[in-house]
Amino acid sequence: MCHPQCSSLKAATLNDPVCAANGACVYTASYGDASYSMGYLSQDLLTLTPTQTLPQFTYGCGEDNEGLFGRAAGIIGLARDKLSMLGQLSTKYGYAFSYCLPTATSISSGGGFLSIGNISPSPYKFTPMIRNPQNPSLYFLRLAAITVGGRPLGVAPAGYQEAFVKLMSKRYAQAPGYSILDTCFKGSLKSLSATPGIQMIFQGGADLSLGAPNILLEADKGVTCLAFASSNQIAIIGNHQQQTYSIAYDIPASRIGFAPRGCR
Repeated sequence: MCHPQCSSLKAATLNDPVCAANGACVYTASYGDASYSMGYLSQDLLTLTPTQTLPQFTYGCGEDNEGLFGRAAGIIGLARDKLSMLGQLSTKYGYAFSYCLPTATSISSGGGFLSIGNISPSPYKFTPMIRNPQNPSLYFLRLAAITVGGRPLGVAPAGYQEAFVKLMSKRYAQAPGYSILDTCFKGSLKSLSATPGIQMIFQGGADLSLGAPNILLEADKGVTCLAFASSNQIAIIGNHQQQTYSIAYDIPASRIGFAPRGCR
């Protein structure tokens, strides 16, 4: 007989689980960057603090992990499904969470955080969550406008890149693309100090105001690229754009909030 939670895996991973002959539940989890993890559904005691524990915590024990995981020991699931860590902790702490991702240069000194439970709305500007019936466990929002160098762009998404390149090319020489990053310039991130700011404005007025550290990525020595990649399907606001912002997911109220300078 398979693990009782095996039937819930389709909602959590968007892939069909497999019940092995020995009763083990085999999962496959795929990610937007083409990374994936395959392994067994398992249970153990989750310890948050010496006095805060969750017995029979369900998680995936990866046997084959391929892609851009780097040196990460694991992945925390925060989606809207009952098998995610958020879903399993929600009855105890509430169905909400917030976090701040530090920059790569500040990781060693700390500064980032993840908080699970009810959030204080005071520092945040909120935008409504948008439901996507095809991906009900994921979080969507509506981009209302975008500006480059303070100028609103009333054009198709391809025009955002063109406007950015036009402004940058007045000061910096272009370089060949680097992997999936197809818009690159010669010079270090520090040397490209005159990068025009990009502001992403969402429904309801919440926004992400991005400076050079959130816009550019030093891909190689002397080559710095626009940290945006094209997509024919769902556009994802990546961790590079989110860095130093505190971002809150208030699921009962169906809203996402942004607050600048949010890392502690």
